[in-house]
Amino acid sequence: MSRIGKRPVNVLKGVTAALQNGKLSIKGPKGALSIDVGDARYPLVEVAIKDGHIAVSRRDDSRFARTQQGLVRALIQNMATGVTENFVRILDIVGVGYRAEVKGKSLNLSLGFSHPVDFAIPEGIAITVDKQTRVTINGADRQLVGETAARIRRLRPPEPYKGKGIRYSDEVVRRKVGKAAAGATGG
Repeated sequence: MSRIGKRPVNVLKGVTAALQNGKLSIKGPKGALSIDVGDARYPLVEVAIKDGHIAVSRRDDSRFARTQQGLVRALIQNMATGVTENFVRILDIVGVGYRAEVKGKSLNLSLGFSHPVDFAIPEGIAITVDKQTRVTINGADRQLVGETAARIRRLRPPEPYKGKGIRYSDEVVRRKVGKAAAGATGG
């Protein structure tokens, strides 16, 4: 049995869920999300809404059906959580002269290159910058928040010698020792 897949997803107050033509739509105070759960995408899984819960069941007991049931249930749970409370990723920018600022629909970054980097903010994502070195990414779609944070981090990943670059706030960068001083032995 899929331990995650068999648990129903609770629909909280203020959240509405609708299933039409194989498409599940969830609307809440923080936004609206939808997922295609029809036969073409997930053929071994059935989704039903009853008594304020969303239940995910599988059509057979094969291994692939069990994995699809757990996946679909996790995706639906992330949608239900995202429309009630936004997902957040925080990035720290470390380095002398490295900074960020939001201008309209883009994030302007100075990352030690010869030119500033303009990052277009995707639809459904809100980005704020604190103290020019802390970037907070908010959104209802967990996958989009994570992908946006990864794309920003990829512009200048942290390097192991001085630790400069863009890192997640909870990331630990393992530092390497640089070159040993030449001539320390006198020979």
